[in-house]
Amino acid sequence: MKNIDLTNVEEAQEFKALPAGGYICRLNVVQDVPEKEYLKIEFDIDEGEFKGHYQKLFASRGFWAGRMFRSYKETALPFFKSFTTALEKSNPGYQWDSDESNLVDKVIGIVLAEEEYIGNDGTVKTKLVADRVHSIEAIKKGDYKIPPKKLLAGSPSLAQDSDPAGFNAFSTNATDEVF
Repeated sequence: MKNIDLTNVEEAQEFKALPAGGYICRLNVVQDVPEKEYLKIEFDIDEGEFKGHYQKLFASRGFWAGRMFRSYKETALPFFKSFTTALEKSNPGYQWDSDESNLVDKVIGIVLAEEEYIGNDGTVKTKLVADRVHSIEAIKKGDYKIPPKKLLAGSPSLAQDSDPAGFNAFSTNATDEVF
């Protein structure tokens, strides 16, 4: 083994997992993808126990997981309207003006929900996805619902689920992935 100087290296710290729930978030990066008609948005938790969660995750693991997409295709405009309304309610004096660069540093309420996926090792894993947006007031009041975990069809988790009627196929309006 090569000689490694560990004198100035900090030991790895425990990293508390972010649970599903409602969070007040700050938008850090907003990029328009006009050919696909969506905004690519990076955010971080802005208040509470998990403030700065994604920045800490980035510092320790090297990737940014606080990400969501908001489509402005014709069929998705009602969802996009919910997004702009939540932004306006959460940021006094702000009014949506179709300039995505003005969204940087705005706050918004985001509900993160659990969703299963197949990991690189072929096993079923769980991730958090940005499921819904709300005003920060709604998040503070607890005026939101966390949807049930979205399970993969044929997942071993299905056998353990208490939803025999099959209502676990909760549909979200985007494929927003966060950890």
